[in-house]
Amino acid sequence: MEASFLGIPELVETPSVAVVVDVMRAFTVAAWAFAQGAEKIVLAESLDDALALKARHPDWVALKDGPPAPGFDAVNSPGMLRSVDLTDRTVVQKTTAGTVGALAVKEASLVLCAGFVVAEATARLLQTRACDHVTFVVTGEDGRADEDLACAQYIAHRATERDADASAFLHRAAHSRAAAELSNGVRQGVHPDDIALCLELDRFPFAMVAAAEDSLMVLRPCAVPPSADAPSV
Repeated sequence: MEASFLGIPELVETPSVAVVVDVMRAFTVAAWAFAQGAEKIVLAESLDDALALKARHPDWVALKDGPPAPGFDAVNSPGMLRSVDLTDRTVVQKTTAGTVGALAVKEASLVLCAGFVVAEATARLLQTRACDHVTFVVTGEDGRADEDLACAQYIAHRATERDADASAFLHRAAHSRAAAELSNGVRQGVHPDDIALCLELDRFPFAMVAAAEDSLMVLRPCAVPPSADAPSV
């Protein structure tokens, strides 16, 4: 499998297969939403679009980056979301980088959204689909976010090497600019456990696949059979 690692501004053409990575925190939050029972996640183009979707569907759960805001039900924090019952609910998500990256490659034949919490399942799905070339979209900091790049590189290694070790990649993420901003209060809408939850390797057994549904980009969990050599957690 050949892998490319690009920031959102570097996406000059539509890739065939894209893995969109946002570790801190969009796709860690998305994975937690599914673990809490969400049926699907609609990736919104803008805050206004998210609010419009919420207005049309009052039972949907809208979440965003930053502090709580009128019209939104939750913030983009795994620590906060893990206590919310989302059974059979639809979530509308708008974030600064993750949702933007997924929408930027919405024409790809396969779009996966990932973080460390679903790394193994994502790698397994790439293996199952026998993907020849995969474009990893490093969403943070225009492609320079080390937590996203580290996760993308780990998934690429895990998809091609049986003995891929996650420790160095997790170390990079733990010492990234995003981790520092979360721990130092630079970002709002943060739970004290967010960093640890974002670095919880293979917490969930599913991958997350985004595809067009009725003119919306919709993210859903995808069960992936575990491999016999899956790393212990």
